[in-house]
Amino acid sequence: MQSLLLICLPLVALMVKQVAVAEVFLWPQPRSIAWGSGLPIFLSDSFHFRLPAESPQELLLAASRYRDLIFREKWVPVAVSTNTQTTLISDGMPLELSYLTVSVADLHTDLQQGVKEGYTLMIPDGGGSNAYLKADTVWGALHGFETFSQLVQWDKVAEKIVLERGVTLSDAPLYGYRGIMLDVARNFYPIPDLMRTVRAMAHNKLNVLHLHLTDSQSFPLEIASEPELASKGTFGPQFIYYASDIQRLVSYARYYGVRIVPEIDNPGHSGSWAGAYPDLVTCYNKFWLPDMAVEPAPGQLNPLKNETYRVFKNVINDVASAFPDQLFHGGKDEPIAGCWESSPDIAEYLKQGNNTLSTLLEKFVRLTHPYITSNNKTAIYWEDILLSDDIHVSSSLLPPETTILETWNEGPLNTKRLTAAGYRTIVASANFYYLDCGRGSFVGNDTHVDQQVNPTPGTCSYNYGGSGGSWCAPYKTWQRIYDYDITYNLTMEEAGLVMGGEVCLWSEQADETVLDGLLWPRASALAESLWSGNRDGEGERRSVDALYRLNDWRYHMVSRGIKAMPIQPLWCLKHPGECNLALGY
Repeated sequence: MQSLLLICLPLVALMVKQVAVAEVFLWPQPRSIAWGSGLPIFLSDSFHFRLPAESPQELLLAASRYRDLIFREKWVPVAVSTNTQTTLISDGMPLELSYLTVSVADLHTDLQQGVKEGYTLMIPDGGGSNAYLKADTVWGALHGFETFSQLVQWDKVAEKIVLERGVTLSDAPLYGYRGIMLDVARNFYPIPDLMRTVRAMAHNKLNVLHLHLTDSQSFPLEIASEPELASKGTFGPQFIYYASDIQRLVSYARYYGVRIVPEIDNPGHSGSWAGAYPDLVTCYNKFWLPDMAVEPAPGQLNPLKNETYRVFKNVINDVASAFPDQLFHGGKDEPIAGCWESSPDIAEYLKQGNNTLSTLLEKFVRLTHPYITSNNKTAIYWEDILLSDDIHVSSSLLPPETTILETWNEGPLNTKRLTAAGYRTIVASANFYYLDCGRGSFVGNDTHVDQQVNPTPGTCSYNYGGSGGSWCAPYKTWQRIYDYDITYNLTMEEAGLVMGGEVCLWSEQADETVLDGLLWPRASALAESLWSGNRDGEGERRSVDALYRLNDWRYHMVSRGIKAMPIQPLWCLKHPGECNLALGY
């Protein structure tokens, strides 16, 4: 990578000065970038973005926001450059950049799945009159603002903001779905913390916040037509997302180019519905072990009750109205046989004809899938609906035109199964993308963890013992996330059906107090791998190069108010290469 010069202002014109070199650390790495002469250009104190006439509010606010950010943060890289070059200059005062002209091909394209997010950015070599940012849409322009904010640095000696001359950059994401799934049902996250997460996502060019809004533990979302679901199904009135909260969050996210995709999990993971409708929920009043639920508390919607469909339709309609995104996550993971079988009417149903638990689920899906599509939404379901060994539906009930499947089991194998069946697929592999893994077991009196010897790798005791105590241990490091190839072993046609992926933070042991550290910078690793890939132009893994940039980016995020977790001792940033396994590697 080329360097950006931090120069000393000459005391006398034409005096020769030796200039130190500071690396430019960009995250995520752009798809294509050509560096210039290495000479600096100052940012004028009156620098501004020249915007198109009749720019929408999203573009106006973004330009103002990024100008304020650039002049406020005065960023100086923390990492020491691996480039030891020095440069002699003798040309007096550097040029100034007074403005950046912004042009947008389509100012009115909505923020939805598949929107164009590309942009080009050019900083002239000879002055400040023809610098430009060109974007397909407003949402691409927002990404261009972010990259520009990372190109500039603060010269402590000159007390000016500088950037390199002659930089030309062309950029667009590899995948249109780059997300974070956050479980806000098992523990509650206040709106300001969700807003901070949205802001951090924008800095990393992530564009989807998937909210897992309901589960057996709580129903924290206000439903206007069914108000008792929240009032009787959550931890208290302070743990409810009211309509005004959702409107505030969705609007805020849009200004940052982030879409909010809601998830109402069903028919499993629905014990919290029993607060308002106990007759519609099976096994809710039973202890969860051994066969009633994957964890406390149990409860599944009863597909044989007509009232189930009335309430469920109201929920879908209200949520679809509150969240404008064209995607709607309809859950469908982990239906538990024992929970349904404990219901007398379902037990009787299973005795009749060829009825099975799979035909019961098919009945539910056949009647409820249209609730989503009639709201002009495309349904997302967890892969279990099709791939579960015990309870699943026929693919004939899941038209690929109106159905997206999200995979979380078996890594590349299930991605292959879904795309081979013709489904657009979102990758959320637990083996690579689950951020809660390896952090211990939350259930009480679990004797699996009572071991006095180091557990054997690859065994159940290994997962429950020294490797973190969770079913999906070990902890997923940023390197494991970064290096995952979400189209591994797919044909070109199958790979074309992969929409992207998301890291998932399930919240049995997380809330707002640990949110930033669990998300960042591991979600940053996902961001770059889905934006520009994890390989260089020669097809080689670039995780070593990424380490230097991610290290500095972590500190940059901290300076922006995101409490990202460190990935190395600070000593490593000050001694580049000396924390690698081998020098020069």
